Amino acid sequence: MADVTNWAGNVTFAAQRFHRPATVEQLQELVAASDHLRVLGTGHSFNRIADTTGDLVSVAGLPPVLEIGADSVRVSAGTRYGELMDPLHAAGLALHNTGSLPHISVAGACSTGTHGSGDGLGILATAVSAIELVGADGTLRTVRRGEPGFPGSVVALGALGVVTALTLDVQPTFDIRQTVYEGLPLDAAGDALAAAYSVSLFTYWEGAGFEQVWVKQRADSDPVPEKWLGTTPADGPRHMVRGVDPAHATRQGGVAVPWFGGLPHFRLAFTPSNGDELQSEYLVPRGTVVEALHALDDIRDRISSVLLVSEVRSIAADDLWLSAAQGRDSAALHFTWIADAARVAPVVAEVERVLEPFAARPHWGKVFSTDPGRVRELWPHLPEAAAYLRQNDPTGTFRNELLDRYL
Repeated sequence: MADVTNWAGNVTFAAQRFHRPATVEQLQELVAASDHLRVLGTGHSFNRIADTTGDLVSVAGLPPVLEIGADSVRVSAGTRYGELMDPLHAAGLALHNTGSLPHISVAGACSTGTHGSGDGLGILATAVSAIELVGADGTLRTVRRGEPGFPGSVVALGALGVVTALTLDVQPTFDIRQTVYEGLPLDAAGDALAAAYSVSLFTYWEGAGFEQVWVKQRADSDPVPEKWLGTTPADGPRHMVRGVDPAHATRQGGVAVPWFGGLPHFRLAFTPSNGDELQSEYLVPRGTVVEALHALDDIRDRISSVLLVSEVRSIAADDLWLSAAQGRDSAALHFTWIADAARVAPVVAEVERVLEPFAARPHWGKVFSTDPGRVRELWPHLPEAAAYLRQNDPTGTFRNELLDRYL
C-alpha cells in the first residue's frame, strides 16, 4: 500500500491495506473478515488514534445520506459538516454548533469529542440522537439515545465499530454576527467566554492577555458594547494566525449572516492552512480557567517558542463517557504548534505539568503525553466505557496501540 498520512503529515499509518468500500454491504464483509481494522476520516487527528497494523478504511465512498426531518437530520458518516450547512439552512434549520473547521467529517468529529465554543453549548456529539455502525462481526446495528450503552457509543474513538450514519438534532435556523475585538486581559477570560453565543480567545503567549477575541452573537441578541472588557474592535478582518490571509476566515465586522457563515472560523471554500502544524488541547473545569491561564503564563516563553497560536473556548458539560467535557462545564486550552515534533514534545510535557493541578483532560485526537494512569483518574466513566467496548469487540478488531494504552 502507498503511504497514507494524516492531514498534518506527522503520522504515516502502519496499515497493510487501505479500503474505500462503495456500499454498506461491502463494508460489512470487510469488517467481518478483518482481524484489525480502523477508520480514517478526514485525517484531522494529530496522533495515532486512527492507526492500525491491519486494514485502514475510509467511509467517504459510501452512498451519501441526507434525510432532513422537522427536528433532526440523518447523514452518512463521511459527510463533512460544510456539506450539511446549505441544505439545512434552505430547510429553515440549523445545528446547535460547529467546530472551527467545516471541512471535518461528522462521524470523525463526534467520535473524538470535537467541539466548538459556547458556555451553553455541548460538544458536537451531544447533537447525536442515533448512531448506525458495523460491529466486529459485520452486523449493522443502531444505538439510540436513551438505550443502554448510548453514552459510550457516540464518543467511542472508533473502538465500537465503523459508523455508517448518524442522526443529529437540529433547531430553527438563526443568524450570527461575528465581531473581532483586541486586547483582552487574562483575568477577563471567564467573563468574555460567557458574553455571547460562541466566543474564542486567541493569544501568542508573548505578552499580557489575548491579542484577539472572536465574538459570535446570535443576531436576535443585544450587541456587545463597543468598549467591552477593556478591548477595542478590530479595524478590519483578522486571521488568528499571523501572516495568513483573513479571506480564509468567516465574515467579521458585526454583519449578520446565516449560522454556518459565522460559527466556524473558516470558510469551506478555503483550506485554512497547509497542515504544516501540530495541535494539542486540554479541557479544564470552566471555573478554573483564569487560574489555569496564569499557570500557563508562567511558562509563556517556552510555549511561544514553538507556537503558531493558542485558543481558549468554552463547552457545556455532557453525559458521554469518553467526552473530555463529561460531567463538568469546561474551558478548552488549545495550542497550534509548529510542525517540529522534537521541539514540541518537551513543551507539551511542560504544559501538562503546569495544568496537572487543574485536572486537565487531553483531547483524544491531538498530541498529548498524559500518563495512562492519570487518564483513568480524569475520566470517571472510563472503566464503564472500556468494559462496554470489550463486550462489543471481544477479539479487539477495532483496538490499536493507543487505545490499549489508555483504555
